[in-house]
Amino acid sequence: MRNFDLHSHSNVSDGTLTPTALAERAKTNGVDVWAMTDHDEVGGIAEARAAAQALKLPYVPGVEISITWSGQTVHIVGLQIDETNPTLLEGLASIRGGREYRAREMAARLEAVGIPGAFEGALKFVGNPDLISRTHFARYLLESGVCTDLQQAFSQYLGDGKPGYVEHRWATLQNSVEWIRAAGGIAVIAHPGRYKFSDTAFGALFSEFKDLGGTAIEVTTGSHTPDQYDEYAKVAKAYGFLASRGSDFHGPGESRVDIGALPALPSGVQPVWHDWGI
Repeated sequence: MRNFDLHSHSNVSDGTLTPTALAERAKTNGVDVWAMTDHDEVGGIAEARAAAQALKLPYVPGVEISITWSGQTVHIVGLQIDETNPTLLEGLASIRGGREYRAREMAARLEAVGIPGAFEGALKFVGNPDLISRTHFARYLLESGVCTDLQQAFSQYLGDGKPGYVEHRWATLQNSVEWIRAAGGIAVIAHPGRYKFSDTAFGALFSEFKDLGGTAIEVTTGSHTPDQYDEYAKVAKAYGFLASRGSDFHGPGESRVDIGALPALPSGVQPVWHDWGI
């Protein structure tokens, strides 16, 4: 099987590598077709495409859009997008706008529990100030010795209901699918196994997504446990979704799975790339 890795992040959002360095790591690790899917931002695509072309690495332009659905943050990946599409660009700009306010409120809450300087500390890890996120705060908590790893940073300080958590209202599911389709892309539910929904809520999410024109879900992803590969392969078949595959790589030493290191999709699913001709 050719090695498709269709979910990864550069320092244009919350990854640690530049788009060029990310392309080089993908190539070195045996990726055959690569997508960079930065959060709510397409500003790194030109560099990523140029780097991939120089490496003779087939490249898929992508993005990962943050939405709010049933009170939780869910991520929708767009693949094969036109990153110059005005509808997509306007939509992404609209959901980036509140990040600085949210970040300053997070810093204030962390200071209230004895962790000063978090806003300035997080900024040191930010490649794009418009996209400051919880991951940047988590890196500061590691650097300052408050936490020993990213998981602890989220479980003790930055996760839902924890001292540094501040809710942000993202796009809607309908927004995300409409923006991706307007840009000629394919909408994919990212890492469904990460979301804490009941079976009934998951059914509603998958049904609404399909009705809106969403066509795929991630099945094999670095954010799933191995037993979830088969679980979401069954979901894909039950709803008629195509199956996507991506490491969700953010940086060396931070991600559970390195870029290019995932196992193959389970048998019996239709890959999202089945008709791409790549």
